[in-house]
Amino acid sequence: MMPLIWTDTGEEVVIKRVGGSPEMKKHLEDMGFTEGGAVTVMNSIGGNLIVKIKESRVAISKEMASKIMV
Repeated sequence: MMPLIWTDTGEEVVIKRVGGSPEMKKHLEDMGFTEGGAVTVMNSIGGNLIVKIKESRVAISKEMASKIMV
């Protein structure tokens, strides 16, 4: 397992665990970051990521990406 932030651009990975505070966890789950879900890193800008999840593109901070284990 590794944090999403270490994933290569264009690589589709499966979410194994979502960590962080209860509030952050809920926010990420509301955006579609759930265990077993697929996510693809589309671009990385200054450590922040643009990812494709459930046919949507979402921007997440470096902090959030480090809480998503793949």
